[in-house]
Amino acid sequence: MTSDHKPSILIVDDDETYRNRLARAFVDRGYDVRTAHDYDSALAAASSESPEYAVVDLKMPGKSGLELVKSLHEVDPATRSVVLTGYGSIATAIDAVRLGAAYYLSKPADADDIVGAFARAEAPPLEPPAPDSDEYRAPSLARAEWEHINRVLSDAGGNISEAARRLGIHRRSLQRKLQKYPPRE
Repeated sequence: MTSDHKPSILIVDDDETYRNRLARAFVDRGYDVRTAHDYDSALAAASSESPEYAVVDLKMPGKSGLELVKSLHEVDPATRSVVLTGYGSIATAIDAVRLGAAYYLSKPADADDIVGAFARAEAPPLEPPAPDSDEYRAPSLARAEWEHINRVLSDAGGNISEAARRLGIHRRSLQRKLQKYPPRE
């Protein structure tokens, strides 16, 4: 990025606090930032001056972020969009990319996450691992279970009772599983 060019970014989110926090973070990173709170104000801003980048919340009052991604792509196919959502699903991520989004992130995402998403979207696709490599071999079912249990425990802040409730098992059963060493791949 040259010193005389500031990349432009449009941040669209109905949550004013989150939108303003992201805007400040992108200004600090040298971006020319514009914000909008819904589909109509975002489309008006993009139509008057098309941004290089757009960060779009999926769920907004009125028209959705997916509809906005499609419209932004129609206004200027060169605008790179990242869709943010607190309600992520594979189907919505696929729809977002089909409609023109460069990437899809779960909230809460900060400016570094978003900049990274734009960079990953522009990177060449990863080469698949060789069939005989360790990366290619799927983990054992026991290993996958152990990793899942530990991820849920981490999400529950280390609270075993809460993790057991989320996993749908008895707390004592979870404690017994946690006493075991991780299974080998």
